[in-house]
Amino acid sequence: MTRRPLLIGSLLVALAAGTASAETLREALVATYGTNPTLAAQRQALRATDASVAIARAAGRPQVSATAGLNRDLARSGILDVGGKGPDLTAGLDVSYPLFNGGSVRNSIRAAQTRVEAGRAVLRAVEGDVFTEAVAAYMDVIRDRAIIELNENNVRVLQTNLEATRDRFEIGDVTRTDVAQSEARLEIGRSNLATARGTLSASEENYRRVIGRRPGELAPPPPLPPLPTSPDEAVRIALANNPDIIAVQRQSRASGFDVNVARAGRLPTVSTGVSGTYLNNLAGNGTDPFTGRDLADTGTQTTAGLNARIPLYQGGAPAARIRQAQALEGQLLEQLIGTERLVVATTRSAFANYRAALNAIESTLVAVRANELALEGARAERSVGTRTVLDVLNAEQELLNTQVSLVSARRNAYVAGFQLLNAMGQAEARDLGLEGGPLYDPLGNYRRVAGSINDWSSDARHVPVSTRTLTPAELQPLPAPHAP
Repeated sequence: MTRRPLLIGSLLVALAAGTASAETLREALVATYGTNPTLAAQRQALRATDASVAIARAAGRPQVSATAGLNRDLARSGILDVGGKGPDLTAGLDVSYPLFNGGSVRNSIRAAQTRVEAGRAVLRAVEGDVFTEAVAAYMDVIRDRAIIELNENNVRVLQTNLEATRDRFEIGDVTRTDVAQSEARLEIGRSNLATARGTLSASEENYRRVIGRRPGELAPPPPLPPLPTSPDEAVRIALANNPDIIAVQRQSRASGFDVNVARAGRLPTVSTGVSGTYLNNLAGNGTDPFTGRDLADTGTQTTAGLNARIPLYQGGAPAARIRQAQALEGQLLEQLIGTERLVVATTRSAFANYRAALNAIESTLVAVRANELALEGARAERSVGTRTVLDVLNAEQELLNTQVSLVSARRNAYVAGFQLLNAMGQAEARDLGLEGGPLYDPLGNYRRVAGSINDWSSDARHVPVSTRTLTPAELQPLPAPHAP
């Protein structure tokens, strides 16, 4: 926990780096934060969870309802024939208030509030996952563009070698075999270049999917902040901060409140209420046949009372609900351990991948320098006849392979380092200090809706904030099929 301010501060400084002429990683993450549909959808899911608190609270508040009716008797006979047949206008008002419900409302509110906390943790987890995906997409494009440059340069070198070999063949300095070897190596280089271009196209489309726009010129990424020096330290930080663990912890706690809600189904409930009724015979009631007096056309009735419901036997439903809630609680408790295992494994794996990539960078740098010297020596020795054309071609291929390995290792190290940050719960917007406008505040919506008592309030229909990535050409309608 003590390393968190240092990590955050270092990452803020690092992400501020970049060139003015190219898109930086910070800018890509700002675009992702504002327009990624996965992240936007999760915010809406949290808003739905916020509303569950108001729903739970409503069960403990007064309930008011009104009734109205206009009725006319179609036929009466015998003892029921007491005069006019209407029409009768009736109106009623009922007010009830729950006094005791076995604790179900209280526990439902606690369960809903705890699930809101879980939803906030899930939103944090989605943020970190989306940012990790964005960093990987950013680094993939940089890597693949660098690999294409290396392969393009290799093709140019092989083309020059082939031309030189053909010239030397014309004067009898080399054999036809040397020319064929140069031709074959050139075609292999062209094949590798075509494959690299296809890989870059896929990476650019993935960048477009995650970040919401096609990649332009990309600046080199800033250095990562200081990371833990041991996997044990990384695991300790992850167990304290990882949002996936926090989310399952809150969900399992909420399921415990659900068990108490189920138990309340076996307890008595007590409520008080007041009701009033108004009746008006619009056609008049006429006169009393015995006294000759006019009968009243209207009447009212008011009732107040205390009502208790004591469940005696419900067919075993309460016990079944309790067992169901307990089983769901048990499921989440088991999932908590599973999530903990996953976080530990992910953290150690990311740490191992990061360290391995750093070691690979060091070794590959040495290999690149050695292969540069080897290529230079092979060319010099070829000029004096102690090396063959094939030796030079092999040296060029070895250099290309190590250069590609170095580019890939740098990409792998950066992505693994960011994955380690994510596993430790330190790859979210509040950690990165993004400056693309105010950050989303999950508490703002909660304060607005959790205590709402207005039956008629609602929000405007949601307008998506995610950007579509379709191009005008992709939006063109398909041509009409030709008639047979």
